[in-house]
Amino acid sequence: MDGDDFTPEGGKLPELKLDARQAQGFISFFNKLPQDYYTAHGENATFIARTYYHTMSALRRLGSSSDGISSASVSKAMFETIARNILLERTDRTLELYEGSGSSWRLTKSGTPGNIGSFEDILFANNDMQDSPVIVALFPVFRETQLYVGLSFLDMTNRKLGLAEFPEDSRFTNVESALLALGCKECLLPADCEKSIDLNPLQDAISNCNVLLTEKKKADFKSRDLAQDLGRIIRGSVEPVRDLLSQFDYALGALGALLSYAELLADDTNYGNYTIEKYNLNCYMRLDSAAVRALNIAEGKTDVNKNFSLFGLMNRTCTVGMGKRLLNRWLKQPLLDVNEINNRLDMVQAIVEDPELHQGLRQQLKRISDIDRLTHSLQKKSANLQPVVKLYQSCMRISNITGVLQQYNGQFSTLIRTKFLDPLEEWMTENRFGRFASLVETAIDLDQVGNGEYRISPLYSSDLAVLKDELSVVEDHINNLHVHTASDLDLSVDKQLKLEKGPFGHVFRISKKEEQKVRKKLTSNYIIIETRKDGVKFTSSKLKRLGDQYQALLSEYTSCQKKVVDNVVRVSGTFSEVFENFAAVLSELDVLQSFADLATSCPVPYVRPDITPSDEGDIILQGSRHPCLEAQDGVNFIPNNCTLVRGKSWFQIITGPNMGGKSTFIRQVGVNVLMAQVGSFVPCDQASVSVRDCIFARVGAGDCQLRGVSTFMQEMLETASILKGASDKSLIIIDELGRGTSTYDGFGLAWAICEHLVEVTRAPTLFATHFHELTALAHRNDDECRHVSDIGISNYHVGAHIDPSSRKLTMLYKVEPGACDQSFGIHVAEFANFPEAVVALAKSKAAELEDFSTTPTFSDDLKDEVGSKRKRVFSPDDVTRGAARARLFLEEFAALPIDEMDGSKTMEMATKLKASLQKDAVDNPWLQQFF
Repeated sequence: MDGDDFTPEGGKLPELKLDARQAQGFISFFNKLPQDYYTAHGENATFIARTYYHTMSALRRLGSSSDGISSASVSKAMFETIARNILLERTDRTLELYEGSGSSWRLTKSGTPGNIGSFEDILFANNDMQDSPVIVALFPVFRETQLYVGLSFLDMTNRKLGLAEFPEDSRFTNVESALLALGCKECLLPADCEKSIDLNPLQDAISNCNVLLTEKKKADFKSRDLAQDLGRIIRGSVEPVRDLLSQFDYALGALGALLSYAELLADDTNYGNYTIEKYNLNCYMRLDSAAVRALNIAEGKTDVNKNFSLFGLMNRTCTVGMGKRLLNRWLKQPLLDVNEINNRLDMVQAIVEDPELHQGLRQQLKRISDIDRLTHSLQKKSANLQPVVKLYQSCMRISNITGVLQQYNGQFSTLIRTKFLDPLEEWMTENRFGRFASLVETAIDLDQVGNGEYRISPLYSSDLAVLKDELSVVEDHINNLHVHTASDLDLSVDKQLKLEKGPFGHVFRISKKEEQKVRKKLTSNYIIIETRKDGVKFTSSKLKRLGDQYQALLSEYTSCQKKVVDNVVRVSGTFSEVFENFAAVLSELDVLQSFADLATSCPVPYVRPDITPSDEGDIILQGSRHPCLEAQDGVNFIPNNCTLVRGKSWFQIITGPNMGGKSTFIRQVGVNVLMAQVGSFVPCDQASVSVRDCIFARVGAGDCQLRGVSTFMQEMLETASILKGASDKSLIIIDELGRGTSTYDGFGLAWAICEHLVEVTRAPTLFATHFHELTALAHRNDDECRHVSDIGISNYHVGAHIDPSSRKLTMLYKVEPGACDQSFGIHVAEFANFPEAVVALAKSKAAELEDFSTTPTFSDDLKDEVGSKRKRVFSPDDVTRGAARARLFLEEFAALPIDEMDGSKTMEMATKLKASLQKDAVDNPWLQQFF
C-alpha cells in the first residue's frame, strides 16, 4: 500500500469500531486485495502484453490526451515469471524496478543477465541456482598488424575476478571459446573501438553464445588507480595483486570497466571478500557455440525431458545448487592435463566400486544447503539470522561426510585423503569453523529454529533475557486461555480447537463441522474473523488483548535484538573463506558422485576410459553409444565402434543414407571424448582417448540454419575459420559440409577441405557426407599426396538393406568399413510416404542423370566400391590437379588480411583470386564445372 506512515495528534491510535458483520465484510475485501502488484508502461507494457499475456487486451491507456501511454498491470506471480525469463533465459533486455506513488518514484532494484544480485530472492525462491552468471569485458586492440584482446571477467556469486590477454583472429574464435567456458551472460565492449577493427564478427560471436552485449564509453575502460581499488576488495595483501596486474596491458582497461559497471567499490560488503586470478585459455578444451549445440551440452527450452541434453543427463547432484553449477562449468571446461583427468576418474572409480561409499555420499550430500549462496547472502545489508543458522547446520553435517570417506579403504585411499579429507578437516578445526560454531551456539536460540523462528539467545544479552521472560509469561497466559476456551466450547485442545499465529495475530480455528455444534455460543461470546474451506477462525476480547500484548513485547524484543543480529551477521561474514573452501570441496565431491551414479544406473553400465597425451595413442571407442539417445524411452540403441588410429584411419569419410545414423555416430564420438576429458566414465564397452585440445563440430545448412551459408563468400569465410582454427591436437566433426550451395560447388569445397585437413591440419576427423566421390581420397597413391599414407584415410558407411523383391529400405544403423555403393535418397522419400507419382518421376530422372554401369570414375580398381554417379567423367589426373589448384585458392583466400581491408577491397581481391582460378580452369575439365 503506497503512502506515508502517520500518527494522529495526542499519540493515541484511533480504534476501528465495527460490528461482527462489518468486520467480516472489511476482512473479505482486504483479503481480495493483491499483496504486491506492479505496472509497466509504454513499449515495456506492449512487450509484456505480447510476450507474456499473449494478448494486447492486457493493455490499458493511461491519460486521455495525445501524450497518453500504454500501461499493463502485473501480478506478483507474473512478475516473478517475467524476471526469471528476462534475467535467466533472454539476453536482449535488462530489468529495473521503481517504487513510489504519484510523481515520486525511486529506483530500488536493477538487474541484467550478468548481474542478478538484486533479484536473487525472487529468481531462486523455489528453484536451485544452476549457473553462476558471469560478466565479461573485452578490449580489442591492433598492435603491429596483430589483433589482441584484453579480457576480464566478474563472477559476483563466487566473488571472483579474472584477467586474460591473447592474440585473436578475424573471426574472434578465442573470444567465443572463452565466453562459453566462463558461462558468460553479459559482455561489455567499448562503443568507440579502433576503426581498423571489424566488430561484426565479434558481435556475431557474442550473439552465438547467447550473451547480452552492453556498450560502454571507451573512457570507462581505464586502468588508473586499479591496484589501489583492487586492494580494497581483494582478500589478502595488495602486493600479489600488483604482481598480477604487471603481467597485463590490454586486460587492465577491461577490468577497470567491470569495477565501474558493477559498482563493486560502492558496496563496502565487497571489501576483502574477492579473489583475482589469471585465466589461461589453454588450460581447457576449447569449444565454440557450434560444438556446444552439436553435442547437446546445455539444456534447451524445447527439451522434452532432462535426458535430451548432456547436462540434464549427467546432473544427478545432491547438494542444493552447488553441484549443478560446478557440473555446468566442468562440461564447458573439459581438462587437458592427463593427471588431472585421471584424478577425477580415480575418484569416480572408487565410488562406482564401493556401493557403501556411493550411497553414504548421496545420503549425506542431500542434507547440504547451497553454501555459496548462503555465504553471498551474508554480505547483503538486509541479511538476517536464517543464512547464519543454515550455514551452521550444513557445516555441522560435514563430519558425517568425512566419516563416510574415512570408511573407504580401497586403492584410492591416498587420493581421498589428500583431495577431500585433509582439506575438510583442516577447515573444520577449532580456530576456523570451530570459532563460527561457538558464535552460533552462544548467540542464537537454536531451540526456536525448529519452530521456524530465528532469534538471538536471551543468554547472549541481559536486555533480551528480561523481554524473553515477559514473552514467556504472556505465552503461558495464552496457552491457559486456549485450554479454558476449549472447555467452554466443549472441544478438545489442539485436536478440535487449534491455536494459530498469523496475519491476524493469535486466533482460534475450528473445522466447519465443529462450528455447527458451537455456533450459538460462538456468535454470542466470540468474534468470528473469517470462514474458509479449511475452517472458521475466531478470537475473543481476552485473546485479542493478550495477543496485542505479545506482539508489543515481540516488537520490542525484535528491535532490541536487531543490533545484536547485525553484529552476529557481520562477524559470521568474516568466516566466508571457511565456507567457500567447504563449498569447493563438497561441490566437487557432489559432481564426482553424480558421474558415478550415472555410470552405474544406466541399463548398460559405463566404463572408465584410458587417457593418453595428445601426441600419443589413438581414439578407440568399442561399442560406443550416444548417452542422451540411449536414455530416451523406447529406444533400443545399436552400439558402434569408432577406431581413429594414427596412420590407418585417422581421417574417416562416412557415407550412407539419410536417417541411417551418420550424424548420431559422429556426434556420439564427440560426446564420448568430451565426457572422458571432463572426468566421467563413458557409454562404451571399452574406450581409449588421446586428449584433444578442441572439438570442431560443423553441421551443414540443412541441419542448422544458423550455421548455413547462402553465398560463395560466406561459405569461404566459414571454411577459412575451420582451416585456421584446428590443429593436429583437435578433433574435427564435419556433417554434410557443402550442402549450402550448388552440388558441384559443394563437392569442390568438400574435396579441398578434406585435402587440407589431411595434409596440413592432420587432426583426427569424422567427415560424414553424401558426396560418394570423396571416398576416392582413401585410394590415391603416395605420389598423388605424399602425406596420405602417413595420416591414414579410411572409408566407412552406415549399413542399409534393400529387399530385392519389395525394394523396401531397412536401416541397420551399423557403421561398417568401406564406402557406400549407392544413394538411398529416393528410398528415404518412400519412407516419408511421398506420393507414388512423385517417387516414380524421381526414379526416372535419377536414371537419366546417373549411370550405375561398371564405367569407373577414378580407376578400374574401385569398381566394386565407387561407381560412376554422373555421366560427366573426369580423369584421375584432372581431379587431383584441379583439387590441388582449388585448395591453393582456398589457402590464398584464407591468408587475405580481411581484418585490415574494407568491404570493397575485400571483394576486389576475391574477384582477382577467382579470375586467376577461372583462367587455370580452362585446361582442367574438373575445375570448369564450378564456373
